[in-house]
This record gives sequence, structure tokens and C-alpha cells, in this order.
Amino acid sequence: MAGKSAPKKNLSALKRVRQSEKNRLRNKAVRTAIKTVTKKVEAAVSSKNKEGIKGLLIEAESLISKAATKGVIHRNTASRRISRLARLANTLLTTEAA
Repeated sequence: MAGKSAPKKNLSALKRVRQSEKNRLRNKAVRTAIKTVTKKVEAAVSSKNKEGIKGLLIEAESLISKAATKGVIHRNTASRRISRLARLANTLLTTEAA
């Protein structure tokens, strides 16, 4: 049993490998963008930048919703993240208005 050859792969399996690698890289980029915009919202809240918060919150919601639509993250995860960001932003916006 010396020199056992590698198992053969059919064309569809090779194509799925290529597709999954492409999807993995795209999903990674989207997840990284979500983390970045989340940190930007949190930084704007900590610096009490009201105008910046509104724009960043809209951008974050859009990005997270698109990720859920494309299947990058689960829709419940997207809803939870949007809710947490909105609640964080509203703490500053409502306390400053009152």
C-alpha cells in the first residue's frame, strides 16, 4: 500500500470550493464593515456628536439590513444589532433634548 493517490474531485466539487472561497471573502468584508460602522456609532455617542450619530445610525442600519438580506448574518442578529445601536443613540439624543 505504498503511494496511495489522492481522491479525485469532480468538477462540481471544485466549482463549489471556488464559490465558497469567494463568498467567504465577501462575507468577511461585510462583517468587518458592520463592526467598523458600529464602532463609529459608539464613538460618536461617547463624544456626544448629535449630528454625526444620526447619519452614522442610518448608515449602520442600512448596512446591517443589507447583510441580513444577503444572508451574511441572520435576520434576528441584524434586528438585535440595530436595536442596540438605536437604543444607544437614543440615550444621548433624548437626554440632550430633555
